[in-house]
Amino acid sequence: MQQILEQFQSQVRAAAAEKRALRIRGGGTKDWYGQRIEGEILDTRAYAGIVDYEPTELVITARCGTPLAEIEAALAERKQMLAFEPPHFGDGATLGGAIAAGLSGPRRASSGALRDFVLGAKLLDGKGEVLTFGGQVMKNVAGYDVSRLLAGAMGTLGLLTEVSVKVLPLAYREATLRFAMNEIDAIRKLNEWGGQPLPISGSCWHDGMLALRLSGAQAAVDAAIRTLGTAHGGEPMPDCAAFWASLREQRHAFFDGDAPLWRLSVPSTAAAIGVKAPQLIEWGGAQRWLRADGDAATAQRIRAAVTAANGHATLFRGGDKSVGVFQPLAPAIAKIHERLKAGFDPSNIFNPGRMY
Repeated sequence: MQQILEQFQSQVRAAAAEKRALRIRGGGTKDWYGQRIEGEILDTRAYAGIVDYEPTELVITARCGTPLAEIEAALAERKQMLAFEPPHFGDGATLGGAIAAGLSGPRRASSGALRDFVLGAKLLDGKGEVLTFGGQVMKNVAGYDVSRLLAGAMGTLGLLTEVSVKVLPLAYREATLRFAMNEIDAIRKLNEWGGQPLPISGSCWHDGMLALRLSGAQAAVDAAIRTLGTAHGGEPMPDCAAFWASLREQRHAFFDGDAPLWRLSVPSTAAAIGVKAPQLIEWGGAQRWLRADGDAATAQRIRAAVTAANGHATLFRGGDKSVGVFQPLAPAIAKIHERLKAGFDPSNIFNPGRMY
């Protein structure tokens, strides 16, 4: 593996000297995400493998090109999981790509976001130097925030070569209940139930139907089923594992078709967003998906509505990317981004323009 790492370093140093862009790519399952992609491909898949896994310490360390499926299979053998449920969006998804994209699945509202589980990382910067941040335990704070900073950076700060991630035990029992209700009632109920001691680990409202996943100890899940089923008319959902997998991987019927897909991040208590478009709601009301045009006028209307709700909007898939995939940054925040980019990648060779 050292030879592969040295090849990466040579490729980076040559690109920096010649001011050539490098496009960091693992399985390529998220090539469509973000702004434009350009440059010579730096393929991470050869730099793969689990470096260390301590089930009793709830930590796994692996190289960037390691397939996500391999990570999840190793964890499943010990009845553990990546609690943030990263979407794969294809068979070739890698751990490095998941961290770089920073995307979390249905369990995020109860367990935390992907960045919350990153304990340490090794990064190949724009000078071809390997930098180490954080460690393998939660109490190790040296460089901890930098490790988390790499989550969702879309590879713009450097090549993430190795990462240590906190894992959690699988739930002893899981069940899903369905409730017929409109959008307004669903948002109200999700916030009401979210404030109660219920083992909620996922939620999804779409087309007049709310699905609620319950995870935890046998007694806790059974008690929640009795409470929600009796008092609120919740009906058991068959084959619920397939449902949540389809939601995570966006195979759910809502995501079918070519209409541009918007991802809205708002406070869970925010009222219904005043944009007439098909919608799906997750994360207890905090994540809302819209199928709407991706043109400039629609983007302005959606972002104005979301900003008024103290949130932000991302043109997640499809549409006209010239309107800006990500919510425009405030000037002060943009300056911080620029300084970080200049510090880690002074020649601007890593995924230039992928975010802003």
